[in-house]
Amino acid sequence: MAELSGGVSYVPEKTPEWIRRPGGGRKKAVELDNTLQSDLESLIEPLTRGDPQSPLRWTCQSLRQLATQLTALGHPVSHTLVGELLRKMGYSLQANQKTKEGATHPDRNAQFKFINARTKKELAAGNPVISVDTKKKELVGDFKNRGRTYRAKGNPEKVRVHDFSIPELGRANPYGVYDLAHNMGWVSVGTDHDTAAFAVETIRRWWKSMGAALYPKAQCLQIMADGGGSNGSRVRLWKVELQKLAEELGFPIQVCHLPPATSKWNKIEHRLFSFISMNWSGKPLVSHEVIVNLIKATKTAQGLRVEAEIDHTIYPAGQKVSDEQMAQINLTMESFHGEWNYTIAPLQQQLKL
Repeated sequence: MAELSGGVSYVPEKTPEWIRRPGGGRKKAVELDNTLQSDLESLIEPLTRGDPQSPLRWTCQSLRQLATQLTALGHPVSHTLVGELLRKMGYSLQANQKTKEGATHPDRNAQFKFINARTKKELAAGNPVISVDTKKKELVGDFKNRGRTYRAKGNPEKVRVHDFSIPELGRANPYGVYDLAHNMGWVSVGTDHDTAAFAVETIRRWWKSMGAALYPKAQCLQIMADGGGSNGSRVRLWKVELQKLAEELGFPIQVCHLPPATSKWNKIEHRLFSFISMNWSGKPLVSHEVIVNLIKATKTAQGLRVEAEIDHTIYPAGQKVSDEQMAQINLTMESFHGEWNYTIAPLQQQLKL
């Protein structure tokens, strides 16, 4: 303003609309305040900057809160300027990233190699190899389901605001079986408790509906399962129910449990359950029948096919298995981690031995 009033102007030849001389105008805040940038970094990352007692150590680091704290430190700035400085310093909003595995079992890799070797052996022999697990339990009813689906613009499907279970509908417990050799799956949608009896009954239904026809000459069934849950390695009822199934099948059942904290590597998770979740993405699971139909409609370009049905059987929770019942199981443990790798054979084969 002083330059204009004094009749002094700077008019470059190529840009006649400019009237300010080079270097004119207010200096940038970081040029006028040498400690602004370092103080801002100390607020964002107090531990790495050697200040564990930062006022923002235990609170949300929003732009406005950062601006307030900087002002208190003698740097009067706006939240807009704070955002600009953060971008220039290479900062951006980021979520937590799961990369730390934490403590792992020393034989984790060895167990995976053991499972891989046994899987190759059984597949080469033409025997069924299945991966089993329980999918996340789902509320049944007109509840919000994560994801989006195409609908007429401005006409989203209306669902409940609060996710409180509807007593007459309850929850759905999907337990799945994935056949590695044929890229096929079976899911039983349970309406009662997720117990070991329910898990083995699902395997039984898979065998009767799909497995028996696919493996008419099977001599063994290999099961890959997590180390916990209804099919956990220390669940007694799981072994008792597998003994009953072995009697019905007439051949041994080999079980290999994944090491602790490795359930995400179970084949069924990323070859079956992930595609089911994508297929029903954004669709409210209003009934058990709808859940079954959505599961059965799951397909992939690689040829995945899934069958499903509702299991209305009551499976009481908290069933106890006595030592006498455990002693009657024809259980053979492997020399390598027998608690993870074992075979349950029909009792008739035990008599022959």
